[in-house]
Amino acid sequence: MPRTTRPARPARPALLGLAVAAVLAPLAAAPLVTSPAAADPASAATATGTTTTGSTGAPVADPRPAARARHSLRGDLTDQSFYFVMGDRFANGDPSNDRGGLEGEREVTGFDPTGKGFFNGGDLVGLRERLDYVQGLGTDAIWLTPVFKNKPVQLEDGPSAGYHGYWITDFTQVDPHLGTNEDLAALVDAAHERGMKVFFDIITNHTADVIGYEEGARTAYVPKDVEPYRTAGGRAFDDRDVAGRAFPELDAATSFPYTPVLEEGEEDLKVPAWLNDPRMYHNRGNTTFTGEDSQYGDFFGLDDLFTERPEVVEGMLDIYRTWVGDFGIDGFRIDTMKHVNDEFWQEFGPGMVDYARAHGKDDFFMFGEVALDGSGTAAKAFTSRYTTTDRMQSVLDFPFQDAARGFASRGGSAAAVARFFTADDWYTDADSNAYQLPTFLGNHDMGRFAHFLRADNPGADDAELLRRDVLAHELMYLSRGNPVVYYGDEQGFAGEGGDQLARQTMFASQVPEYADDTQLGTDRTGADDNFVTDHPLYQAIAGLDALTEEHPALRDGALQVRHADDGPGVVAFSRTDAREQVEYVVAVNNSTEARTAAVPTYAARAGFRLVHGDGPADLVTGRDRSLPVEVGPLSTVVYRATRALPASARAPRIELDRPAPAAAARGRMQVRADVDTTSFAEVTFLARRAGGAWRSIGTDDSAPYRVFHDTSALPTGARVDYRAVVLDNAGHTRSSQVRAARVAAPTLTLDAGADEAGTVSSIDPVTVTAGVDPERADQRVRFERRVGAGDWTRLGVDSSSPVYTWRDDVTGLPVGSRVRYRATLLEPGTPAVRSDVVTVRTAEPVAQRDRVVVAGDLQSEIGCPGDWDPACEQSRLAFDPTDGRWHATFALPAGSYSWKIAVDGGWEENYGAGGAAGGDNLALDVPDGGGDYLFTWDQVSHVPSVEPAG
Repeated sequence: MPRTTRPARPARPALLGLAVAAVLAPLAAAPLVTSPAAADPASAATATGTTTTGSTGAPVADPRPAARARHSLRGDLTDQSFYFVMGDRFANGDPSNDRGGLEGEREVTGFDPTGKGFFNGGDLVGLRERLDYVQGLGTDAIWLTPVFKNKPVQLEDGPSAGYHGYWITDFTQVDPHLGTNEDLAALVDAAHERGMKVFFDIITNHTADVIGYEEGARTAYVPKDVEPYRTAGGRAFDDRDVAGRAFPELDAATSFPYTPVLEEGEEDLKVPAWLNDPRMYHNRGNTTFTGEDSQYGDFFGLDDLFTERPEVVEGMLDIYRTWVGDFGIDGFRIDTMKHVNDEFWQEFGPGMVDYARAHGKDDFFMFGEVALDGSGTAAKAFTSRYTTTDRMQSVLDFPFQDAARGFASRGGSAAAVARFFTADDWYTDADSNAYQLPTFLGNHDMGRFAHFLRADNPGADDAELLRRDVLAHELMYLSRGNPVVYYGDEQGFAGEGGDQLARQTMFASQVPEYADDTQLGTDRTGADDNFVTDHPLYQAIAGLDALTEEHPALRDGALQVRHADDGPGVVAFSRTDAREQVEYVVAVNNSTEARTAAVPTYAARAGFRLVHGDGPADLVTGRDRSLPVEVGPLSTVVYRATRALPASARAPRIELDRPAPAAAARGRMQVRADVDTTSFAEVTFLARRAGGAWRSIGTDDSAPYRVFHDTSALPTGARVDYRAVVLDNAGHTRSSQVRAARVAAPTLTLDAGADEAGTVSSIDPVTVTAGVDPERADQRVRFERRVGAGDWTRLGVDSSSPVYTWRDDVTGLPVGSRVRYRATLLEPGTPAVRSDVVTVRTAEPVAQRDRVVVAGDLQSEIGCPGDWDPACEQSRLAFDPTDGRWHATFALPAGSYSWKIAVDGGWEENYGAGGAAGGDNLALDVPDGGGDYLFTWDQVSHVPSVEPAG
């Protein structure tokens, strides 16, 4: 049924809540663009060294580029506070839906309030009844885990139930365990009446595990260079060559490396109906989450959609347009974004935004999950490509989580946090930047922040851990981005790990692991109802949100890094609203001792007043514009200038540095401007192809002023002109000189999988992998090798993108042979690019794991205390260096057994049928009389096997 959006929550104070186009009088002369057009892909480039300037070498007096001076973009939603809720784990408002309308045991209904891997009873009615609690935190937007109908139980996974929402069978209705479509409509209406938005967690990468294969249900991944896709007529083709365009006709029986099959009775299980066509899936086996299979493989059997097909793109757009149009959903968090191809996002993102805006959702907002470790330049170069190359609005800021944990929990260097924020320029382009990234401290997959605190600080008492928790939230709320609170974190939930161990119920739990949870900042446990509004973390988070409501510059203002201690200590940054022109100074201290710092600001002899934290009520900057602050241990202070910045008398001088390809991403070019000012300024960067028009490629509002321009779609050698325009705080503009650059050739890197000593196994194939940056669908890579002092010989050519691989048989070479590999990139219209040479030496194979165990229901028959024990010594295999495999022989009585291989004492790494990671159990039938059986595991192919010994 169509829904209408109710009146929103009252706007923030008029002056501070104005749209980007509404500015104070001193800025009225500067032309503004509320929603800058995306940069024309044809106006991108990277530099290889060619540089020109204007005819005099000085800034060019050209009114047309200067007229393009803009304010740094603030997207439609850059000031939201999100509350992330797992529907089944929040509040049980309607016990009648606990079993989802099903009858029977938990393996049928999915419901077990004592099991952490099953539905525990929470629902949409319960969430609606608790909106007062949610809003009390200052929440602007509720982010719900997927509410769509799931496969109730997947017996292969534990078993476990679809309580989390990521095993969807019907994308058109709410899962009956959570309620009805009408319950959802009532929740959305109730939230809208309070001025809160509702965001769906959505999935485009996969569906529930319904498709099996004739060759086995959960099989090992088959690479495209081993078995390509084939048309219905039998012709091999690479899907990347036609991604997003008309696909050739496929045949389910012959087009895939595995033959997809559906269980009887499940042929029409999925909704919409097109999801039941097995040709709409990759059908290549289980992913290992690396390389090519990261985009093409099944997640532990979950059916991986063929997102390169235009039918899948349009089908997903139709599904999610309906939820926006009929229910007024305000935006999406998108699961597993990095496991879906670029072409999908380049269509899906703009398509959804256009539809939403055409249906009254002018501030519709999407952000994707691009999970990774680290917070350095490489991490930002990777995550930012989804908002630049892929045209999506935003991504979850995983690098922020890493930086915040390193600072607040691990006591890391303040300078590392400063470097993190300085690298925000990776996200800056014509229609997005870091200010709209949702930031978080923990989640339902990795674990809760309180758990990290305990793991990182084993000797700390509860008071210190609580202070560190607040410190992390201060860093999150007072820096750029949209802060996300994971439900229960405001109650000090901790847990003992990630995934199911981080998914406690807010209502009193019967799950042993949850009921025993010792929470931070309270003597309550998970066995209690935990909607406590006087919890110190609830109060601290609500207070931080209120602070940013009162001072919006702390959420939306330009973030300028000001000071950072080497080692634990103070990191300081200022926040300045381009319209208000009042500077705030935020100083955060992660040391366990009080610290002082002289924090640079924009103005000398300026007064500042304390608005958060403990310290002198008033401070004054010195002649050198520095503000002397003292910050208590594990504490934060915020000071606000008592007056606006002095208006600049004239535009500052601006010069453009020589553009150069970014070291972390060859397809991005760093364009940097030097601005001769000590006051607030913004710099808009422009690019044009020869003879073309100038186009904005982004505006930066903090030094160093720069953008990392996406040039991956341009041919090598293409010339592009660049310039920059500065806008000062009084509306004056000045343009830089012009610098020309030519797009650099891609880089080609090679890896032969050698160990730390540079050796490879003499009896196994050497897997040589080439990485190309930037990688494009029409590239090919030729591989060559040289043995000893011999000639270079050609191995072959791989054209199956995105990962280029060759497997070289070295079994005929003597042990100790020196083998060199090199590769050449072949791309139409581009000079060939050759990699560096990689040298390896063949050696006898060595064990690649510490412990390998046969685990299954046969373990008790061979001396283990119990079955399915991944750490049992009695069922351990031994490594044999003569054949490079693991073996053991066990005597077994007659019977039918199930087993698989477990590695290094746990289930984190395990292999089943065909060598699939997390694959199906293997079967072994022992006839009457029993016998001795030889179990083998191949550490290269990961394939387990068993045969009668003898």
